[in-house]
Amino acid sequence: MKVVTLQNKREYSILRRHPWIFSGAVATVEGDPCAGDTVQVKAADGTLLGMGAYSPESQIRVRLWTFEASEIDTTFINSRIAQAISGRSIFLAEGATNAFRLVNAEADGIPGLIADRYGEWIVCQFTTAGAERWKKEIVEALQRYSPCKGVYERSDLDVRTREGLPPLMGVLAGEAPPERIEIVENGTRYYVDVLQGHKTGFYLDQRDNRAMVKRYANGLDVLNAFSYTGGFGVAAVTSAAASVTHVDLSEPSLALARENTALNTCHVEESTFICGNVFEVLRSFRDAAKTFDMIILDPPKFADSKGSLMKAARGYKDINLLAMKLLRPGGLLATFSCSGLMTSDLFDKVVSDAAVDAKRDFQVLKRLQQAEDHPEGLCFPEGLYLKGLFCRVM
Repeated sequence: MKVVTLQNKREYSILRRHPWIFSGAVATVEGDPCAGDTVQVKAADGTLLGMGAYSPESQIRVRLWTFEASEIDTTFINSRIAQAISGRSIFLAEGATNAFRLVNAEADGIPGLIADRYGEWIVCQFTTAGAERWKKEIVEALQRYSPCKGVYERSDLDVRTREGLPPLMGVLAGEAPPERIEIVENGTRYYVDVLQGHKTGFYLDQRDNRAMVKRYANGLDVLNAFSYTGGFGVAAVTSAAASVTHVDLSEPSLALARENTALNTCHVEESTFICGNVFEVLRSFRDAAKTFDMIILDPPKFADSKGSLMKAARGYKDINLLAMKLLRPGGLLATFSCSGLMTSDLFDKVVSDAAVDAKRDFQVLKRLQQAEDHPEGLCFPEGLYLKGLFCRVM
């Protein structure tokens, strides 16, 4: 058996059931494991702590499959996939959407695996050496427990380079997905580009937050910043928003936002689509004294390392400050961070500091996070990557 033994007194996080072991905690490695191989993890005194996937090129040297002595094999993979899908049965039975997350990495006990379902297709990302090692078995299990027309891979992620893995895209099983897959979410229809779109094609984690925006948007002038393919703004216009302004740096994304608006038989003329840098566009709105009743800020990840966190915080503060100055009295702000390193406490501080500089008072109506099909592990705080605030100007 291949064994990773930890430095003395470095087992505390594992005993707290956190699944990551960083390279600095490792004392010795026995058995010459290759990337993705299963290793026993032991404390310095020889106590078995669990079984994990080894990754020789990653700073996270081992990701634990289990905190027990267990065989990691096809049966184990099938069990984890079955458990993940079964755990979403009540959510799926409600029928509010045909697009949802089937497996959410560490939260479902399969580190490095994201599996999203869009209609009759499953789209996967394999981000770690362990998930890559068991790809064939994972794909077979997904087909067994969530029958579909095809399984498509979107492992075109920079994070794979940290694992020594190349980017990969393509059909893993069954039929290739079409250029556009139509999904339905809480009565709103969207086209999703799973072949070239962000993540696996759509921000499924914002489902509940889009429903909240839809609930409030009737009769309002709405600004959807970092709009991507229109998610929040299309939800707003289907709720009879007076107008929606989408702003994004990507013209192809805005083109799909136009298609999504038309798909819902909405009057496209009620929506404006602006291609440009969001910071610059919002400054131009400020200078022109243009205002809105509701603003959604859903920017991309600003922090991908601890070293970039303070710069990211400044970016979040700047964008929130600009938005706050554009809100009318009684206006609503839905603001988000998807940077896992940005804690909820730090995000609260950044937004509150922006309010101080804007010289405006806000009420927090609701604290926001990812949808229920994107669970977080109770002992894995990194799993709560999406956090947000829904605020109203007083």
